[in-house]
Amino acid sequence: MASSVKLFCTICYDDGISNRAVTWCTECEVLFCENCEKTHNSKKNHKTMSPEDYQNLPTFMQEKSSQCKDHKKKFELYCSFHACSCCVQCITDEHQKCQDLKPLSDIVKQVKSSASVQLFQKDLQDVKENLDKARRYLEIRIITINNKKTKAVEEILSMRKSINDYLNKLEQDIFKDLEYNHTKLKLDMADIVQQIEQRTSQITHMQSQFTKITQYATDLQMFIGLREIEKTTSEMAKYIGDLERGDHFIEKNLDVNISSALQLIFNDVKSFGDIAINTTSSTLQIKAGRKDQAQHLISKNPEIEDIKPSLLKRLKIHKDMNTLCILACRILPDGKFIILDYFNNQLLLLSNDGIFIRKVFTFTSTPYDSCFVRNNTVAVSLGEVKQTTLVDIEKNRIIQTIKLSHGCFGVASDGETLVISSRNWRCTRINLIDMSYTVLEGMEKVGYISIFQGNIYGIKYCDNKVCCFTSIGEPLWTCHHQDIDQPLGITLDNNGFVYIVSLGKNSIVVVSPDGKTCKTILSAADGINHPYGIDINRKTGIIIVSSFVSVDIKKHKTAFVYQI
Repeated sequence: MASSVKLFCTICYDDGISNRAVTWCTECEVLFCENCEKTHNSKKNHKTMSPEDYQNLPTFMQEKSSQCKDHKKKFELYCSFHACSCCVQCITDEHQKCQDLKPLSDIVKQVKSSASVQLFQKDLQDVKENLDKARRYLEIRIITINNKKTKAVEEILSMRKSINDYLNKLEQDIFKDLEYNHTKLKLDMADIVQQIEQRTSQITHMQSQFTKITQYATDLQMFIGLREIEKTTSEMAKYIGDLERGDHFIEKNLDVNISSALQLIFNDVKSFGDIAINTTSSTLQIKAGRKDQAQHLISKNPEIEDIKPSLLKRLKIHKDMNTLCILACRILPDGKFIILDYFNNQLLLLSNDGIFIRKVFTFTSTPYDSCFVRNNTVAVSLGEVKQTTLVDIEKNRIIQTIKLSHGCFGVASDGETLVISSRNWRCTRINLIDMSYTVLEGMEKVGYISIFQGNIYGIKYCDNKVCCFTSIGEPLWTCHHQDIDQPLGITLDNNGFVYIVSLGKNSIVVVSPDGKTCKTILSAADGINHPYGIDINRKTGIIIVSSFVSVDIKKHKTAFVYQI
């Protein structure tokens, strides 16, 4: 390992001399001054670099040694089974049973120019994107729960106000009822009291006159007076009897009975509500990392010549649906199939065995392409009406409609984004998290499209070309080959090979991941006739291709299923 004093000669520094280093030996892992370098070069023909270049290496690489830390010997071999470098002594101690040992010099030869460099660069980019997406996702979630809290507070306060307003109304109603009944009782009794006071005044007056009658009246006058008094007292007695026989002397009191429902609040209502944390599946889509990435430094990628499809089955279209025109056929994650019927504007679902299950949806406009998005959702482009719909294939209904300023032709998704082509104009990329969109300026006149590892692949029908673009629409490569004639459907397998429907030649063509090599894998000799749609399940290697078949001298549209 290098000395902690990077710019001084390691040999001299160990002797207490601070001579400036001019060379770093990559094999000895030692810094040399000018004099020590001459002695070193005279004995060994090692590769060297300047101390400045050495210091520019990342710290973790400066700390890595080309010697085995256990045996202090140089690494000479590579064990593929354990994915590690070995010295000669390591083989004796730990790798006696390992069969796949290769010279380390063969492994590292031309490593800088190998495809692995781009793969690991892509891995770093994917990890960075995943971290950025996770951060943005959680930041959005924080904003969301803050908004949820604000809405919850508003809902609680609103409910409290509603309860207060309602109780105030009930209180006012019962106060009005109390006032009404109190006034009625009081007025009824006050009226009787007034009548009694009038009659009492009349009797009182007679009492005051009675003594004068007995003193001064003649016998006749006395007789007449007593008759008058008798008449008045009889009337008064009858009046009192009438009052007593009526309900005027019944005791009428005001009582209040509080609603039992209100009283039950104290027993039944123990809280204003409850706060729960509800869990739903995450919408965050993380790019899957490659397994055993270190093995890609020495593993052999499949060649285009290795791609040989074998027929598995043919879709069994319902006999009443012979007028189908299959523009798109897709394989769902669970192995079922969906086909898009151009003639009848409908989306159909078929089982893993290729047997018709049901009609998913019938559109009012002409559909041109479809793709699986996520969570039982399929996107369907609707051509000149400038719309793309998201269809729930379980509930058989449209859950969202995306309206654009251009026609919607090809459509592709990686679960995070949705790319929509117009065939005659530009393409648009939709962010499925916030539904924001970006116009891809560099992707003009692109028809059907597909997405793989962030890149966008598309066909140019009139130019007989297949193109690869970055996620922002910048061109990466274009393939123009004699086997590609009137290209339509496009898809990619798990290794990045591009599969294209070549309508003009009734064939299926494969283009290498770099766009430099092309090969026809299916043709009219295999029964391919007037193909349009194509799709691949990247996990299983199952491929589906639409085609005409002849039955009883009639041509019917169906689709063939192959294993790659």
